[in-house]
Amino acid sequence: MNSQMNNPIKLLRFTFDKEMQSVDRLLNKYMTSVSTPIISELSNHLFNAGGKRVRPLLTIASAKLCDYSGDSHIKLAAAIEFIHSATLLHDDVVDESEKRRGKPTANFLWNNQSSVLVGDYLFSKSFQLMVEAESLDVLSILADASATISEGEILQLSAVKNLNTSEEVYYKIIEGKTAALFEAAAMVGAIISKVEPDFVKALKNYGRYLGLCFQLTDDLLDYVGDEKSLGKKIGDDFREGKLTLPLIKAIEKSTLKEKKFFKNAIKRNSTCDESLEEALFIMEKYGTLDFTRKKAIDFSKKASDSLTVFSDSNLKTTLKSLTCYIVSRIN
Repeated sequence: MNSQMNNPIKLLRFTFDKEMQSVDRLLNKYMTSVSTPIISELSNHLFNAGGKRVRPLLTIASAKLCDYSGDSHIKLAAAIEFIHSATLLHDDVVDESEKRRGKPTANFLWNNQSSVLVGDYLFSKSFQLMVEAESLDVLSILADASATISEGEILQLSAVKNLNTSEEVYYKIIEGKTAALFEAAAMVGAIISKVEPDFVKALKNYGRYLGLCFQLTDDLLDYVGDEKSLGKKIGDDFREGKLTLPLIKAIEKSTLKEKKFFKNAIKRNSTCDESLEEALFIMEKYGTLDFTRKKAIDFSKKASDSLTVFSDSNLKTTLKSLTCYIVSRIN
C-alpha cells in the first residue's frame, strides 16, 4: 500500500479497482468480434501493452468527486479509452513506429491496413458507448474532442521537419492531440453528475492543464528520459523530425550556423547519434530543456489550482498530487 500512496495513479486504481474492472469487462465485451477475430487479437495486443489507463481513471474520479451514483461513468470511461486506443493505432501507422512502451506495435506485427481499420472500429464502439450514456451534452463533448484530436494529429503531421514551426503552433498541436481528451475525460464525469457549472468548468480546466503538462513532460523526456522506463530510444522525436518545444525554442534562438546544422540534420534525415548530441548541446546552451520543464510545472500548478472550488477530500488530494507526480518524472 505504501508504494500506492506514493504513486497517485496506482492509488486511483486501488481506490476505483471495482469500477476499473467493470471498465475492462466492457472494453473486452465491445472489442470482441466472432466474425472478425483480428479485431479481438489486435485490440487485445494494444490493451495488454501496459497502459496506465489515466484517461478513464480521470472520468471515474471526476464523477466520484462530484458524488455521482449511477453507472454511466463506466460506459464513458470505456468510451474514452477506446478513443485513446484508436488514436494510438493511427499514430503508430503515421509515425511508422515499430515499438510502443517497449513492445512491438500492432502495425509492425500485423500491417498498416489492419491497424487503421481496427482503430476505426474502436472509434465506432466509443460512439456506441456514448449513446448508451443517454446524454446529448456528453455526446457533444466527446464528438468535439474526437474532431479536435484529429485536427491536432493532422497539424502535427504538417509540422514534421518544418523548422518554421512556432511555439504557438506547437501548443495548438498538443491542445488537440493530448489535452482535448484529458479535458473531455474529466469534464464528462461532472456533466453526468449534473453539478453546477463552476464544478464542470473546474474539471474541464483540470483536465486541459493536466493534458498539457502530460504532453510537455513526455516531449521533454524524449530528450532527457531513461530509455528503459520510456520503452523507446532517447531522441526518437528528433530522429523523426518532430518539432517539440525544446527543439522549437532551440532553433528560434540559434545562430545562423546552428540553424544550418538543424536544417541539415532534420530536413536531410542525417539525425544520427552525433547529430542528437549536438542538438542536445544547443538546447542546453540556450536553456530550452529547462524552459520546457518550467512550462510543464506551470501547467501542473494550474491543474492543481483548478480544483480549489471542491471541498477538501482524500480524492481531491490525490488528484492534486497527480499533477505533481506527472512532472516529477523530469525532476
